[in-house]
Amino acid sequence: MADKIKCSHILVEKQSQALAVLERLKKGEKFADLAKELSLDTGCGKRGGDLGYFGRGRMVKPFEATAFALTVGQVSEPVKTEFGYHIIKRFA
Repeated sequence: MADKIKCSHILVEKQSQALAVLERLKKGEKFADLAKELSLDTGCGKRGGDLGYFGRGRMVKPFEATAFALTVGQVSEPVKTEFGYHIIKRFA
């Protein structure tokens, strides 16, 4: 599984919303709880934002580049894609 990583994400419409999510995370709120509450990706949101394991070529380029650059446990800054703004957390 060395070529695959496991991440969760929270998808919101605006950069200001993504920055607000980061602030709430910094104050100690749980990533999974915020994903369930706020994520526009309702399928993953119900699972706390869990995307499972994925390899390169499975996600849109900006998302993939950021996800693979994260270390385990790290949370990204907002990542803009055609879907909106993502906050990504790497788990494995």
